[in-house]
Amino acid sequence: MGNREALLDGAKQCLLEKGYDRTTVRDIATAAGVSMAAIGYHYGSREALLQQALFASLEDWDAGLQAQLAKLDEPKGPKRFEAVWNLLIDHIKANKTMWMASFELFMQAQRIPELAEVYAKGQPGALAAMAALATGEIEETIDAETIRTVGAVQLALVSGIVMQWMSYPDNAPDPKAIAAGLRALTATLD
Repeated sequence: MGNREALLDGAKQCLLEKGYDRTTVRDIATAAGVSMAAIGYHYGSREALLQQALFASLEDWDAGLQAQLAKLDEPKGPKRFEAVWNLLIDHIKANKTMWMASFELFMQAQRIPELAEVYAKGQPGALAAMAALATGEIEETIDAETIRTVGAVQLALVSGIVMQWMSYPDNAPDPKAIAAGLRALTATLD
């Protein structure tokens, strides 16, 4: 493994242990076993390296989640909804640091225009993935309106549930409570 790859791995490790804001150049260099100057040489800056490490970590993390979701053999309906949310909640519990990094990425994107642009480019894919999660359909087969509506609502729901499980897990909703809440909300639309 070369210095570039070692730095990326070191930055990933630091993101999980310390978060974006608290990770220093020295932390990354130490974790990678290379000089601090190597960061500038290979990535230009600490921020550029951390951003690349964060996106790479999120891609790896998402691929693992998608592989687990692909194994669900429940058909559409309440049983699938519960199975998906059980899997998501287990994923939240097991990957709290990655979920925190995901939220940190969002917050950093509010301050860094280049990162906001990259974040915005990823939103259509995120909405499609959320629509697929909600409907049980393959992303490529979902129409644009479903992605725009169902994907956006599912993303909001997942984000909110993640925040609840991270901040107050003893009172966070389980899949049955989520389903009951959605039913009650949709009843207000009639």
